Amino acid sequence: MPEGSKRLLAFIALHEGRVDRRLAAGTLWPLGHDDRAAGNLRSSLWRLKGAGIDVLRADKCALWLDPTTSVDVSTIDNWAQRVIDGHASADELRLPRWGGDALDLLPGWYDDWVIFERERLRQRVLHAFEALSRQLVRTRRYAHAIEVALEAVRVEPLRQSAHRALVEAHLAEGNLVEARRIHLDYWRLVRRELGVDPDPNLAVLVGLPKAQIPAAD
Repeated sequence: MPEGSKRLLAFIALHEGRVDRRLAAGTLWPLGHDDRAAGNLRSSLWRLKGAGIDVLRADKCALWLDPTTSVDVSTIDNWAQRVIDGHASADELRLPRWGGDALDLLPGWYDDWVIFERERLRQRVLHAFEALSRQLVRTRRYAHAIEVALEAVRVEPLRQSAHRALVEAHLAEGNLVEARRIHLDYWRLVRRELGVDPDPNLAVLVGLPKAQIPAAD
């Protein structure tokens, strides 16, 4: 697929509904005159169809994705929202097969609109992992709850809420020693990397005094 057409398809796919042609052209080809950007847009549409990829629809004012087309980002986003809202089905209460790998949206792309969408999806899914872990704890599916929380920690090792979900899952299963080990490892990591201490209430969660600070590595 030609590079310009690839960027156009990704831009429209990441925007729900109709996208103004001028907005798409100006965002994807910001340098130069508007007429040139509009010409690049027409050329990209033509090249996309020439490559046999006929999923974009257009009129004189807007562009949109064919409604029969499935977008993986939307699938992930919708799953995460259902989990966060507590509306996920029983079959959805598990770590998805794509796991944290889905958070690396369009790797190697550094356009502002990609960076924004990548971070939005990252935060949405991480919140979903934490919410899912706690829902699994409530249903006594401790092994699955720990697995999901571990995935959140793997994706973002310095994320305090992810570590808290992991500690809570171990405590719910009755593994106080494991919960303390995870907490102390995280405390040392944060002090080493950021020079600050986590929320002292995390220490209380595992039965340690707030003033008890582990020795730095």
